[in-house]
Formats: sequence, structure tokens, C-alpha cells
Amino acid sequence: MKHLEDTPWWICDEKDTNYVAYSDTDSIYIHAEPLLRHLYPTFNEMPSEEKDDKLEEIALKYQDIITDSYDDLAINCFNAKGKHRLEMKTECVIRAAYFRATRRYAQWITKQEGITKESLDVKGLEFKKANFPPILGKFFHDVLVDVLKGSKQTEIDDRLSSFKKQILDGTIPLEKLGNPQAVKKLNKYTERKARSGEMFSVIGKGAPAAVKASIIYNDLLRFWGLDKKHNYITQGSKIKWIYMKPNPYQIDAIAFLEWDIPEKIRIFIEQYADRKKIFESILLNKLEGFYNDLGWTLNLNPYQQIFFNI
Repeated sequence: MKHLEDTPWWICDEKDTNYVAYSDTDSIYIHAEPLLRHLYPTFNEMPSEEKDDKLEEIALKYQDIITDSYDDLAINCFNAKGKHRLEMKTECVIRAAYFRATRRYAQWITKQEGITKESLDVKGLEFKKANFPPILGKFFHDVLVDVLKGSKQTEIDDRLSSFKKQILDGTIPLEKLGNPQAVKKLNKYTERKARSGEMFSVIGKGAPAAVKASIIYNDLLRFWGLDKKHNYITQGSKIKWIYMKPNPYQIDAIAFLEWDIPEKIRIFIEQYADRKKIFESILLNKLEGFYNDLGWTLNLNPYQQIFFNI
């Protein structure tokens, strides 16, 4: 995180090491491993649970030291003499964490307020968004958990290659790969509905991808005479939409109602769905940022290393 790397000199001198891993309005996360290694020469050999206990002991000691210092802060900065409510409190022990940006992070919590637990706290990361396909989100989540628990890049690369194959070869149904979204403003972006003999409506400029894909679906439903037995996508409908390869109708993306897909449209989607673009633009694009943050290079070409070793 850039704002932590460029720490002002009055907080941390340029020649000193900044051990603050992350901070926001009322929280601060400290990288304590260097201190633990200094205090306990056998720290590496300790069981994970003992490491957690040692970390908590240090955190509680610093908690008290900082709380005591608030007496001076209250008087000098706020002119609050006597009792005040300023207090530093140790909230949790984190065995590993990933900080992407402010309020976008994941932390593997092993102790919270003195109670031993195992939980992953994720905030603000892309795969948690409502419009991220759940099956891709679960894959990203599982990868994140494994990385926090020590998995190596080669293991993650192998899993990613296997998952890519399942997407491209059709093992994973298209219904699970669509971008979920509640579609709005259909009428606003329908400039003119298709006239007699025309296949598609005129879509207004700036139409969101989900809206454009929904209008196209409705046009196909009507043009192919499927609207008597199947539902149109309407304002507020919860749809999924996917990218399409070049096709006879020059459709870039199409939406559908997961619970009501006409067989003719299903076959059309299966034939022209751009599974490669779905994988690359939705999942791979997000994983590249994750890999870069870890100092890894994302490459799924099995022949690259062979080529450069020649």
C-alpha cells in the first residue's frame, strides 16, 4: 500500500523500518514477527498455537503502554484533565493477512479478544462483490485461504490451470459462469424497439453491459417467437450475462434468466459463449493483481519456462 510505504519522517525515520502493515480510522495492524524472533530465538520451532500465544502476550503489554500514554495525549491535545475514555485495546491475533488497499483485505484470525478461533475475515475484495460469479468467487476465496496458510505458487498455478481447463472444456456449466446482476433502466436505454421485420432494438449510448445484454435477450425471445412460453427480462429482474464470440448476429454479450432459458437460446449461448474471455476478464484479471501483490508472476503457458531454458 503506497500510503504506508511513503511514511512521513515524523512517524518513521527514513532509515528505520516501518512495521505497520495496515491502518485505518481506528485500527492499526503491526507486523510483529521480527520482534518475536528477537525475543524468542527458537520462535521458528514453536507450534503455531504457541506463536499465537507469544504474539498475544506482546500485544497486551503494548496495549497497556499505549493506553497509559493517552493520559498525556488527553491533556496536551484535548485539554481533558482527569478521567478520559481514550483506550487502546488488542482485538485479535492474525497469523497471516493480505492487505490490498484501505478497507480491502483478508486476515486469518486465530485469536479474538482472548478466545482461540479459526476464521477468515474478508473485507472489500473484488470476489466478494455481488456481481462476481459465485463459482469464480469461491475459487478465489479458496486460493486466498491456501496462500494465507502457506501454499506455494506452484500449487496455486496448478490449481488455476486445472480450473481454467474446466471452464474452457465445458465441465463448468455456463449458468454458473454468468455475471449475476439486478438489471435496471431497461426503458431508459431502449431508444427504439425493433419494428416489424427487424431483429434488434436500438440501444442508447452508454447502456451498461447488463442492460444491453438484457435488451438483446428480449429481442431474440420476441424474434424467435419464444415469448409466448418464456418470460421477458423486466425492470429489476435478477439476471446473468456472459460474453459471446463472433456470431451471425454480432452479439457481444447476452443475458438470461437462469430459471427460464428457452432451449433454442440455450443452444445458441452454448455454441457462441466466449469461455476464454469469461475466464480472462473476470477471474484472471483479478488474480493478476493478487499475484503482483505477492511478488509472483502469473503465467499459465506451460512451455514458457522450457522456451527460456533453451
